[in-house]
Amino acid sequence: MCKKNKMRRIAAILACVLSYVLSGSALVVLAQEGHPLTGTWHGDYGTSPTQRTPVVFLMHWDSKKVEGKVNPGANSIPLKAATLDASKWGVHLEADMKDPAGKPMPMVFDGKLDNVGSYNRTITGTWTSGAQKGDFKLTRD
Repeated sequence: MCKKNKMRRIAAILACVLSYVLSGSALVVLAQEGHPLTGTWHGDYGTSPTQRTPVVFLMHWDSKKVEGKVNPGANSIPLKAATLDASKWGVHLEADMKDPAGKPMPMVFDGKLDNVGSYNRTITGTWTSGAQKGDFKLTRD
């Protein structure tokens, strides 16, 4: 076998291997979007369709639990709890929001994760804070 043919054969093999590795890596990257709750979620909650409060949740899976903040920024509030029941796509979020006077106001958001296969999935459900109760909807950005 001449040197030229041997080099072409090696180049062809390397091209096949590289193509295989790159296509496999691309599939892995596309398939591993991350935990369903990871991301920035925006929406609102309220006691009626006309009385709404805007809210933003920033959540991240740290490989053991979901951590996050409510209304990220200078006055952000840490999430006390964030859980996902993947068997029913149920979501439970807890945070000590602030009332108009700045006092802690424990809030619980219980909802269902919808459009799980979509990047812009949603969580809808009910929220409670003391005697107040209403609905909420969040959409992942």
